[in-house]
Amino acid sequence: MSRCLTRPAALAASAALLTSALLAATAPVASAAPAKYSQAAAEKALKRAGVTWVSSGRCSNRKNSRCTSFEQINRSTVAGVIDFKKAGRCAVTITAGTEKGHASGTYSHWNGYKVDLKLTSCVNSYVTHRFTYVGQRKGDHAKQYKSPSGNVYAREGSHWDVTYYRGSR
Repeated sequence: MSRCLTRPAALAASAALLTSALLAATAPVASAAPAKYSQAAAEKALKRAGVTWVSSGRCSNRKNSRCTSFEQINRSTVAGVIDFKKAGRCAVTITAGTEKGHASGTYSHWNGYKVDLKLTSCVNSYVTHRFTYVGQRKGDHAKQYKSPSGNVYAREGSHWDVTYYRGSR
């Protein structure tokens, strides 16, 4: 007899779980903005990893296109540069960060997703031999290589323009 009494309760509980699961599955997922670094925090993390940077204007002002800024750079971008340095065992020098003067868009320098890396034989060799060639970029025809994690390295004339969609190589 207790079996009959518990069965409706079990059905009600199952229905409640199913309803909450359906609601959860159809609810919009909030997309969080990427975590950002300040200039000082990014410099500290990069310096600790042995990554260097240069600035034609010898400055870090984000609003000056002659500077190399890390203000508001994504933490995943910094992690990507550090991972790349460790994996490639190359000297890595950043030549551009989040300063103005680059193309706009969601995955832009300004929004913290991109950095430019100095061309060196070690960096060039690592990218072209370890990553997958995915064709030329529209517009400037830069050769593009995709890392296993989906980051894109575009060989521009004087540097690698790197988009870090994810932190790791």
